Amino acid sequence: MPTAQVTLTDTESQALENLSQLKGKPPEVLLHEAVEHILAQYQQERRLAVLRQARGMWRNREDLPTVEELRRE
Repeated sequence: MPTAQVTLTDTESQALENLSQLKGKPPEVLLHEAVEHILAQYQQERRLAVLRQARGMWRNREDLPTVEELRRE
């Protein structure tokens, strides 16, 4: 598994340590969960952006059969 080095400020480091004690999880686990959360959020935002780009792409197409024509087949 690839590793990454993260430099935290003193305030961030202390907050992470406090959260670690509060949650009963090592700081590494909390950082891993945070990265997973950020990536999941990014993927959801990216998916929505793609859907928004695709919205209306069939509008104004005159070479496609109508719903009625498709049903008659």
